Amino acid sequence: MQATPYHPGERAVQLRAGALDRADHSGRAIGATIPPVAARFLTERHTLVIAAADPRGRLWATQLSGPQGFLRAADNHTLAVAARPAPDDPLAAVLDAPAEVGTIALDPAGRRRMRLNGRATPDGRGGLTIAAAQVYANCPKYIQRRSPRDAPGPPGTAAQARPAARGTGLTALQQLTAATADTFFVATRGPDGRVDASHRGGNPGFLAVLGPDRLRWPDYPGNSMFMTLGNLELDPSAGLLLPDWETGAALLLTGRARTDWTGTTRTVDFTVTETVELFPAAPLTWTAPEYSAANPPVTLPVPVPADRPSD
Repeated sequence: MQATPYHPGERAVQLRAGALDRADHSGRAIGATIPPVAARFLTERHTLVIAAADPRGRLWATQLSGPQGFLRAADNHTLAVAARPAPDDPLAAVLDAPAEVGTIALDPAGRRRMRLNGRATPDGRGGLTIAAAQVYANCPKYIQRRSPRDAPGPPGTAAQARPAARGTGLTALQQLTAATADTFFVATRGPDGRVDASHRGGNPGFLAVLGPDRLRWPDYPGNSMFMTLGNLELDPSAGLLLPDWETGAALLLTGRARTDWTGTTRTVDFTVTETVELFPAAPLTWTAPEYSAANPPVTLPVPVPADRPSD
């Protein structure tokens, strides 16, 4: 049999979507080293999304920011990150010890992104080193163009203006934040315990709010790897990060997700079990978005029956 970079959950989703051949083609781009072009890309970035599981097994995604150079390929197997989460961040204590992480380095201005998954270890200087296990670029689809508006401060722990707000469901204001979002990030976990972070983008409204504890979004066509849906096929644990591009705040959610299929069309239902809002999450704000021409029109969500169980 031909070797594949995919686990059984990913293969099952690729098969159901009729995308095995395209997935095999896309899978050739997955490596375990950081090539020179990727090293340059990382050095130029201001933001890194990082995902991991907390001690209770719940998945979270958060963001780290810094000036250009806060991300650096120490060698072709290691990413050095000169930043750590703020003290109230649910991943702050997690990243005080070695942990499996998924990351995305995003370039909104150039509509580029790359993923690097591996094992993070504290570097003893207030940052992290990540030993790369998977490295690959993603297509530019659904990225809204933005440019940095404020320069981040020196590398280190993100400052917090006020304590994090915690809850078990979305407040009315948080529901509005979700309903008007054009970008969010999803943390999922594979059968080997490796964590992945993925990007989701669309026109405002593509993330539908069905209630204070339930969200839904369409799974738009991409590179057919189906790493997020493949992980969810085997493990429904998931975490969401909704950045506030104007203020640097962020809404972090953890819960469970499942994929609903209509033929080869897919939507993902997410049940919120805990929320954390950070003020701010990162010392960086961005300009207003220029929406991607690839964004499909937004359709109204199908109402959830009142007697539907919340998992």
